[in-house]
Amino acid sequence: MFHLRTCAAKLRPLTASQTVKTFSQNRPAAARTFGQIRCYTAPVAAEPFLSGTSSNYVEEMYYAWLENPKSVHKDSTVWTSLTWTRSSTCPPPRSLEGRSRRFLCGRSYDAWRFEEFLQRKWSSEKRFGLEGCEVLIPALKTIIDKSSENGVDYVIMGMPHRGRLNVLANVIRKELEQIFCQFDSKLEAADEGSGDVKYHLGMYHRRINRVTDRNITLSLVANPSHLEAADPVVMGKTKAEQFYCGDTEGKKVMSILLHGDAAFAGQGIVYETFHLSDLPSYTTHGTVHVVVNNQIGFTTDPRMARSSPYPTDVARVVNAPIFHVNSDDPEAVMYVCKVAAEWRSTFHKDVVVDLVCYRRNGHNEMDEPMFTQPLMYKQIRKQKPVLQKYAELLVSQGVVNQPEYEEEISKYDKICEEAFTRSKDEKILHIKHWLDSPWPGFFTLDGQPRSMTCPSTGLTEDILTHIGNVASSVPVEDFTIHGGLSRILKTRGELVKNRTVDWALAEYMAFGSLLKEGIHIRLSGQDVERGTFSHRHHVLHDQNVDKRTCIPMNHLWPNQAPYTVCNSSLSEYGVLGFELGFAMASPNALVLWEAQFGDFHNTAQCIIDQFICPGQAKWVRQNGIVLLLPHGMEGMGPEHSSARPERFLQMCNDDPDVLPDLKEANFDINQLYDCNWVVVNCSTPGNFFHVLRRQILLPFRKPLIIFTPKSLLRHPEARSNFDEMLPGTHFQRVIPEDGPAAQNPGNVKRLLFCTGKVYYDLTRERKARDMVEQVAITRIEQLSPFPFDLLLQEVQKYPNAELAWCQEEHKNQGYYDYVKPRLRTTISRAKPVWYAGRDPAAAPATGNKKTHLTELQRLLDTAFDLDAFKNFS
Repeated sequence: MFHLRTCAAKLRPLTASQTVKTFSQNRPAAARTFGQIRCYTAPVAAEPFLSGTSSNYVEEMYYAWLENPKSVHKDSTVWTSLTWTRSSTCPPPRSLEGRSRRFLCGRSYDAWRFEEFLQRKWSSEKRFGLEGCEVLIPALKTIIDKSSENGVDYVIMGMPHRGRLNVLANVIRKELEQIFCQFDSKLEAADEGSGDVKYHLGMYHRRINRVTDRNITLSLVANPSHLEAADPVVMGKTKAEQFYCGDTEGKKVMSILLHGDAAFAGQGIVYETFHLSDLPSYTTHGTVHVVVNNQIGFTTDPRMARSSPYPTDVARVVNAPIFHVNSDDPEAVMYVCKVAAEWRSTFHKDVVVDLVCYRRNGHNEMDEPMFTQPLMYKQIRKQKPVLQKYAELLVSQGVVNQPEYEEEISKYDKICEEAFTRSKDEKILHIKHWLDSPWPGFFTLDGQPRSMTCPSTGLTEDILTHIGNVASSVPVEDFTIHGGLSRILKTRGELVKNRTVDWALAEYMAFGSLLKEGIHIRLSGQDVERGTFSHRHHVLHDQNVDKRTCIPMNHLWPNQAPYTVCNSSLSEYGVLGFELGFAMASPNALVLWEAQFGDFHNTAQCIIDQFICPGQAKWVRQNGIVLLLPHGMEGMGPEHSSARPERFLQMCNDDPDVLPDLKEANFDINQLYDCNWVVVNCSTPGNFFHVLRRQILLPFRKPLIIFTPKSLLRHPEARSNFDEMLPGTHFQRVIPEDGPAAQNPGNVKRLLFCTGKVYYDLTRERKARDMVEQVAITRIEQLSPFPFDLLLQEVQKYPNAELAWCQEEHKNQGYYDYVKPRLRTTISRAKPVWYAGRDPAAAPATGNKKTHLTELQRLLDTAFDLDAFKNFS
């Protein structure tokens, strides 16, 4: 075991003059923290903390301030000098008054005895207990108490599995019987979905803080086993709660993130989350990070797990103060936690508390740590639990007596036993009781949608025209825009006069109309303000005044909801997680994340796989986030072509071999309610407009995956008339053939099914071959849930036609493997479903333009050669 001297113990509340007087003689020569000594080639004065180049460890800041006050930022100087010299605000370690020490001891009992109780009752169950760092519980309570005292009334927390049950029980105050019944393998789940293990579940609870006598709301966000993945989710939810309550400085809502030492150093998402912490559209005005530093990662020693001296060194990128504290010294831990909470309250910046502790058991209770760390665990097994040692110390000092000590232990043990008895009365598990983000008033009291219908998503022509006029103008006087942008706005104005919309205008009208209805819209991602393809231009820049901008969308209506559009940092994992968390906070907001190119979502795959896709099934938590993924084979190479639709479709939860009841009332809405997410590929701006509005008008929330176009943004045929967007119109799940082939369906020889951009290639080729009466083309706009009912009508309409699926993606990619079995189920496998498209390939697309065009022509030849499949019959 390493023995760490807490830096807090060094920061005694001496006056500055006293300290400076003796500093040169008494400054310790040895390192003040364990591990390697960090050396700098430049003196402190050459690396001022203001410049962000110097290590911002608090003890170094303090000593640097003593040597040269000018080397530390003036705000930090004031705060540092006051904090270290005002014992009334931050009493020094080992100087707590008797009542405070008794209070700390009482809180410590709960954490210690809770783990002891679980070990006695379920010794062979995995629970990822907190033994070795039980001080975490009073530490968190201290941070919450101090923050509540400073005005915070909502704390959002994220943490890994270790110690989660203890935090739920003793910090958030989840009913103990609800926790204990999670260990009963005979209980059946009452909720829809698959559920999750007990040490991944979240919780939301509002209660009175006993120290401050103020209301406090605590939310612990559910998380997967993927360590640190919940970090940006917590940040996004915190940002949303601050936004909705008008907390622009983070004085009412804050976040606390718990980490393990190995994950904090090893997971890149930690850096991405820190990187967001001070960006204008992402800052939550300071997070308190608490690292449970077990000094081991599963079976890996620190010397193999990181290259930096400390697991917390990543926090130096934002100059966060880092407190290293020995968790075997509870009073020092409480002191540090108070200072950390005070720092966050004063400066609204991130702060890190490094609880240097140990893990009494293996990675879980069934794991044997002696296989890999024999000497370390021989030492650990000799250690008394820290809280037992602390209680014995207080008994020896007369702060508490032995009968009081034993009475407190028996009191909490009795509480646990009574809760255990009550837990046996539980017959079913209710996952919804563990919901971390409830939406009061949106659902019925039993959590069901208030209806199973969706109104028309169309708008009156007056509203469409008004939004179009604003979108094609500059609503601010004396504002000079770029000449090229003037031409774009002029073109928009002409489209509006002709009652026509392109892709950018359709998006504008969907957003603008929802803002009128009081729906907040947040669009985030790389370069979304202008748009990757220079089509959106939601933020105008004055060409003569630096940093002067205008967002016309916020000038549509007198009492509209605010519109937030923000370029993100060059991050997908962190930003998508952030937006997912933002969307968790309220169902009455449209939150969208746009990838710069569709394939860039793969660096955020963890958020998609662990949160977005299964979130409702695991945690009974609906979420309406929208992913805009530019997709299309444009001959631009393998990296910017495919948004990998096959991956999203593979994770859809519908059964390809079961035909649902097509006569069910509100079949399309029920399909949406039962699915885990919605996947669409719109071929017209009008349908894109409708699906965005439908996302909010539905009586429930589902993630929406939209494969958006690139070349269609300016394609002259990719236009929609106002008539397609007027009252009474809806999103079209399927767009049927409406040309000559539909007039004489008996003469149609082939019915092509497709989705997205390839439709325009097919219609051009069909016209060139003069086959408009022989080949019908049906567009599947909503891929999942699969529109069985509408496609059955299409097949029945063309009784003599053979069926083929056409796509521009390679055969082992795209939609074919998803569509084919469902189409076969739709027609009771009466006919084969042929394939017209590119051959299987490892890469999404070729990098050679000529090869790209050759492949395209080959698939078009196959699609329109009526003899192409005769040899396969």
